[in-house]
Amino acid sequence: MTRLDRTMTAVVCHGPRDYRVERVGKPEPGPREIVVRIAACGICAGDCKCWAGAPMFWGGDSPYVKPPVIPGHEFFGTVEALGEGAGEYHGVQIGDMAIAEQIVPCDRCRFCRSGQYWMCEVHNIFGFQRQVADGGIAEYMLYPATSIVHKIPADMPLEDAAIIEPLSCAIHTVNRGDIQLDDVVVIAGAGPLGLLMTQVARLKTPKKLIVIDMVDERLALARRYGADLVINPGREDADAIVRGLTGGYGCDVYIENTGHPSGVTQGLKMIRKLGRFVEFSVFGSETTADWSIIGDRKELDIRGAHLGPYCYPIAIDLLSRGLVTSQGIVTHSYALEDWDEALKMAVSLDSIKVLMRPGYRPNT
Repeated sequence: MTRLDRTMTAVVCHGPRDYRVERVGKPEPGPREIVVRIAACGICAGDCKCWAGAPMFWGGDSPYVKPPVIPGHEFFGTVEALGEGAGEYHGVQIGDMAIAEQIVPCDRCRFCRSGQYWMCEVHNIFGFQRQVADGGIAEYMLYPATSIVHKIPADMPLEDAAIIEPLSCAIHTVNRGDIQLDDVVVIAGAGPLGLLMTQVARLKTPKKLIVIDMVDERLALARRYGADLVINPGREDADAIVRGLTGGYGCDVYIENTGHPSGVTQGLKMIRKLGRFVEFSVFGSETTADWSIIGDRKELDIRGAHLGPYCYPIAIDLLSRGLVTSQGIVTHSYALEDWDEALKMAVSLDSIKVLMRPGYRPNT
């Protein structure tokens, strides 16, 4: 094997705002490990905030991110090589399309051992810790032995396969809302996750599904995906509208997906007493709110939502049955070498979901 054969192109994070396209070593599988050739990897809002230096990624004496690391956790690819026992253990063979869940569980902590692996105490997430969890913005990627791997149907379109990870997060978040048939549900934020949550929440058939966002084009997509009502708070009084629809009480379920502090305070005001507030967003800065609203005034049920545990098979099934779609959500694709341009597009309002695709050429 030549030296060139042992290397690959990848985007490498060296620190905040320091991401470089480099030639790095191609991974080789050990026991129960898998190497995949990456087909696509999405750029997440969390990736953008990590690039920008958000304290949740870079703060403290021991930052969560361990550079140099290959970013990217919204990946999938084709099985290229299998380590000893990997095929039997993970249920895949060379040539299969396969995805690994975002987290690499340690399989040893109290959370992993109790089946709550998505809250693993070690908490290695692909794209943030070097070597043990290098991500998918590269030509090839290693799925470690403890990865949770799922096969993807061979006939699934690339764009659908590329949203399995965010769709799994959306499913988990909507499930956390425990939506009932007579609920008025508000989803704040119509980015990629919010639009996927809209499609999933519609499948729960709530009494009314409302989506709030500042971008009219995204609200139009939310309508297309089943929202009964869309609100642009830049020119409409969202709280007054929701209260007008609920006899003055407020919404039953509020899902916060904006990533902006105003999305939190808006929800605390808008939700009814004894309502269910689901927080999904990754924030770039701290949020201040009056906690007496949560307890003394409304006795709210505040629920977090993290990753997509046990939801990948559901996501694959919903996409396979055409009940959820990537159409309108995946808007741009770029080659690895065009990372800088891709990032600018991802942080702008001109895109919804941007994919990195090794070897990508327009119209291919």
